[in-house]
Amino acid sequence: MKPSFCQHHVILKKILVLFVVIMLSPVICFSQNETDATFKSTVTNFLLNKTKSYQNLDSTFSEAKNDTLKMMFLLSKSKEANYLEGESYSLNMVGETYRNLSVYNKAIELHETALAKAIEAENIDLQVISLNMLGVVYRRLDVIRTALDYHKEALDLAESVKPTTDELNHSIAISQNSMGNIYLALKQYDLALGLFTKSLKIEKELDNKLGLAINYHNIGYSQEAKGLLDEALVNYETSLEYNNEIDSNLGRVICYNSIGKINISKGNYKDALEIIGYALDIAKILNDKYYLALTYTNLGFVNLKIKKYNASERSLNEGLKIAKEYNLKSEESEAYNYLSQLNEELGDYRTGLLYYRKYVDLDKSISNEKNFQYVNDLIIKYESEQKNNQIKELASENEIVKLKLIQNRKILLLSLLGGILVVGFFVVLQRQRRLKNEKKIVTLEQEMLRNQMNPHFIFNSLNSIKLYIINNEKENAVYYLNKFSKLIRKILIASTEKEISLQDELDTMDLYMNIENMRFSNEINYIKTIDNQVNPSVIKVPSLILQPFLENALWHGLSSKTGEKNIELVVTQENTEFITITITDDGVGRAVSEKIKAQKKLKRKSVGIDITKARLENFSKGFINDYKIEIVDLFENGNPSGTKVIVNIPIKSSILKTA
Repeated sequence: MKPSFCQHHVILKKILVLFVVIMLSPVICFSQNETDATFKSTVTNFLLNKTKSYQNLDSTFSEAKNDTLKMMFLLSKSKEANYLEGESYSLNMVGETYRNLSVYNKAIELHETALAKAIEAENIDLQVISLNMLGVVYRRLDVIRTALDYHKEALDLAESVKPTTDELNHSIAISQNSMGNIYLALKQYDLALGLFTKSLKIEKELDNKLGLAINYHNIGYSQEAKGLLDEALVNYETSLEYNNEIDSNLGRVICYNSIGKINISKGNYKDALEIIGYALDIAKILNDKYYLALTYTNLGFVNLKIKKYNASERSLNEGLKIAKEYNLKSEESEAYNYLSQLNEELGDYRTGLLYYRKYVDLDKSISNEKNFQYVNDLIIKYESEQKNNQIKELASENEIVKLKLIQNRKILLLSLLGGILVVGFFVVLQRQRRLKNEKKIVTLEQEMLRNQMNPHFIFNSLNSIKLYIINNEKENAVYYLNKFSKLIRKILIASTEKEISLQDELDTMDLYMNIENMRFSNEINYIKTIDNQVNPSVIKVPSLILQPFLENALWHGLSSKTGEKNIELVVTQENTEFITITITDDGVGRAVSEKIKAQKKLKRKSVGIDITKARLENFSKGFINDYKIEIVDLFENGNPSGTKVIVNIPIKSSILKTA
């Protein structure tokens, strides 16, 4: 799939020449004497007929639509001839050029004027195209609601025409594809995938290779977001084949970036660095600020992965600079995210935290709850409108059936009323169950957070750090304060997630044990072992699920023991259904622990394990097999020698329940 160096060089040279011609040519003021004589003749002859057909317009001027001089000449002559369709077409083409140069305000102005001309001409094709063009510009600016409104209006208008033409079908495909991209930005991946698949079907029927390239890429992006990396890579490579076939350098930039990201996810950093380098070479010449920011950010990310920190920082800052200058919020958010990771790698946790906060704030502003609600409302509205239209069409085509239905209206109404009552009953019942379950989940999560943020734990940890400060042990104080702050941050982040990767859970537990060990004067030997067949990065578990077991091992098993103290955590996977986590301590055992607890005057009720069991029970509802917790008392020569906790957690590779 990789282009040869010579082919790449020739392509870049051609684009460079074209770019220089466009940039050096005046966009608004031009000389008719400088315009190609053949093109002038074509315009003059075309204006004699003043066709209303967009297809005729595009077939005549498609080769010149990226030439700003020629489009401005067509605009001027169309105005003189009062040819509204010609004005709308040329305004849209010039607006698209401005969009690709990231001059978004000017692009919006031209597309709005083109839409006004199309409405005045009562030309549906040009109205739909103008609406879609406006939607694309606002999507580039991450103005989600406005973009979605324009694409939805274009889709409704195109579907209102019967029978639809090939051009309107193409516009419908564009609207569906663009709405899919908006759903991607809002992380509604299944909705996006559905729209891309519909758009792809239309583009196949029209044999539109550009549309096929775009949709195969977007389907791949949706699959990548869902973790289906191999399927995504196949679709990215298919998209690249179509882009090579139509010689689209913009398409190559997009595909190279996406294939590069897949290679990063798979750990193929050398291949990723090479292919993103190809993308940057082309993006610099195209000078599309959106894809320049995207490519610099991806280049910074891969350099971060290979620990070339200086190169990573340069690329990320360059991407951030472009994104901020051109108000590209999604790329600005991505740059903040990677800069946060970079500074954390460098040990500058304060700067890393600042970048992380900027990333979170900006990401929320892009995909906030209002946008999600707006999207959901629009989906419901759209589906209702389509069903109403289908009902109207069926009614007009089946007059005989309609008469029979009228004759039996009373029976139908009674049946319908009975059906509605039955359905309503089950809907209410199901809603009550769902609300009850959601309330239970929220209660469990709140109790879990309170359990993790135990005031005694926080007070004792801070007190230990204070002792280091009093004893002038500055290095220990700073070291444990950093660990403590990082643990608190991870707990707060994890508490907002119903499930996290096993790797994040184990990292959080490392921090927890580190802090607790400080209170035990570093007497505890904590060992963590992960089987080679286990990939903890892709396995999902409930957040903060292991902490209660480790806490019990510490305070009920080891706190009353003298001498050597050990805790071992082992992660294995014996089959595809479960991940097995074993926590073993060599403490005094449960029987002795209960006796010690009974002698204490102040008794504290431990609810951590009960909460954990309830959360695991809720988590396991989506699987065939349930979770399992087994607690084994260990003995040596007849004497208690510790406790082993075995936790079996179902994983996503198992088959989901159907009911």
